[in-house]
Amino acid sequence: MKITERFLKYVSYGTNSDEDSISCPSTPVQLELGKYIAGELKDIGLEIVRQDENGYVYGFLPGKGALKDLPAVGFISHLDTSPSVRGDGIRPEMIEYIGGDITLVDGQTVITVKDNPALVNMTGEHIIVTDGQTLLGADDKAGVAEIVTLCEELAAGEESHRPLAICFTPDEEIGRGADRFDRAGFAADVAYTVDGGALGEIEYENFNAASLRLTVNGVNIHPGNAKGRMKNAVLMANEFISMLPEAEQPAHTEGYEGFYHVTDISGNETLCVLKAIIRDHDREKFEARKRFILRLCDYLNSVWGENSFVPEINDSYYNMKEKILPHMYLIDNARAAFIENGIEPKCVPIRGGTDGARLSYEGLPCPNLSTGGYNFHSCKEFITVEAMEKMVKVLKSIATRV
Repeated sequence: MKITERFLKYVSYGTNSDEDSISCPSTPVQLELGKYIAGELKDIGLEIVRQDENGYVYGFLPGKGALKDLPAVGFISHLDTSPSVRGDGIRPEMIEYIGGDITLVDGQTVITVKDNPALVNMTGEHIIVTDGQTLLGADDKAGVAEIVTLCEELAAGEESHRPLAICFTPDEEIGRGADRFDRAGFAADVAYTVDGGALGEIEYENFNAASLRLTVNGVNIHPGNAKGRMKNAVLMANEFISMLPEAEQPAHTEGYEGFYHVTDISGNETLCVLKAIIRDHDREKFEARKRFILRLCDYLNSVWGENSFVPEINDSYYNMKEKILPHMYLIDNARAAFIENGIEPKCVPIRGGTDGARLSYEGLPCPNLSTGGYNFHSCKEFITVEAMEKMVKVLKSIATRV
């Protein structure tokens, strides 16, 4: 199966994850996609293929030829898509790019060269976009398609390669992708996630991450009798937001700069719940950001009364850099694989996280590689067929490396 056909099949499954669900996977359609892919892996010829009760899909491709007895390398991607943008009913369109801005089918959504300068180098390539009403799902179905296509080509060919351990995880987008990963049953000691963006990117530094759930307790009184008595939880939550450093929001930060990001707020005068994420590459600064939130809540409680602001902060993952540094050959091998295929490698810090960050702390060093996609978590998401094809070659170079 050509990678284009495979990718388009995968995106036909609307696999938004759901952070409010307590099940695993958080949405049942992830099970459906995983079941389909497990069937593909069996048909290709992988061994020990299984989809466990939590939706994780595993497979193993034995090595071949002169490299068959070398240590296995793992490749990991995730099945879900971001819950931030609608991911079902996707209507992908493949266009031969001739330059300029791309107006999507809805007539309102435009992918501009100004905001996407990488388009300048894509003239003549085949770009897959949506109709402007949904995300595309290249994050991370492109990674899944690239890994499955790699397995298909290696299984059918005569080329020598290392053994490969494969896993596709659910719920990565809501920070749970590594929660129930079967480390003991994964037959590799090192791996790569294929979950990055622009072609050629290699990532082994990521944010330290935490989530904040802030409960704001107010007191509601009929507005006609509210003077001196009402404590409007909505306005109190707004006061909290106004005290976050304005310059330390995602829209004003880049590179290694951390941020506070309010993602959701709901409620009424009596009770309001605010959700936010806290990010920083530097561990000390990360810890300081969490302390700042607690001090801010202490201050607001001194103004509004005890337990008016009740914060719950939970760490999500940490910067994988310290776990990758003892295994920098993984980065060297990835660089060499890109160069072998005419792609300039570029190490960049992830302004986010991957399953690999968690897994690196659980004994599986796991840097991240590009998929070739752009504008993830957006209706303007796109990827080229040519980038996916090149990534298959890059993964093959890693799998066939001595």
